[in-house]
Amino acid sequence: MGAVPGRILVRHTRFPPDVNASEDFLATAHGGPVTLFPAPEHGVIDKKSLRAELKRRRADHVAAIPDFQRALLFRRPPGPVAAMIPEGAVIGLYHEMTDEVPASNYARWFYEAGHRIALPWFADRAAPMQFREWANPFVEGGLEPDPFKALQPPADAEALIPDVLFCPLLGFTGSGGRIGYGAGHFDRWMADNPPQLAIGLAWDCQLEESLPIEPHDIPLEAVITPTRLYGPF
Repeated sequence: MGAVPGRILVRHTRFPPDVNASEDFLATAHGGPVTLFPAPEHGVIDKKSLRAELKRRRADHVAAIPDFQRALLFRRPPGPVAAMIPEGAVIGLYHEMTDEVPASNYARWFYEAGHRIALPWFADRAAPMQFREWANPFVEGGLEPDPFKALQPPADAEALIPDVLFCPLLGFTGSGGRIGYGAGHFDRWMADNPPQLAIGLAWDCQLEESLPIEPHDIPLEAVITPTRLYGPF
């Protein structure tokens, strides 16, 4: 019996419905062709291989964005999302690692709007994820390395429970499904501390028609990319 292919290369062009315009969606607020990148066929590929492929695809996508253009992306949340955020809500974000969406831009925008900002914090690699306050997102010198090579607040920063959480991801579906890095930190935290809103931040290339979602995977209320707002669901 011959080998079963790990993926089938498919290229689709989909014409999306109208989406609400905002400063991030000026060019595409009323649709236009959106090219979906090849998606894995999940019946013949395991989640470890899927994550590796999603990381590779994301790295290629980000490398192709000119530096000047990348600096202009994700400067503020789209209008419909900003309108959903309660006044005075604690905003949970993450400090981006290589190729991740620059969530620190949102941290600065929400900080200027009067919100307290919280980042994930880990005592060690085996510890559960907590959130501690990023006192001033305009001063990165106040952060220190975490056990996973990202940056986190110091141990003496105040512990906070975010009301609204912006999540990193490797892949997402058009209905709010999310696949992360496999450690389950965000899913476990959201199961124990359900936020009022959980919103994903993604590049367009991370959209998947389907994902191997499991019962413990917490769905998102919306996903923001540089060209589209998916949801609220």
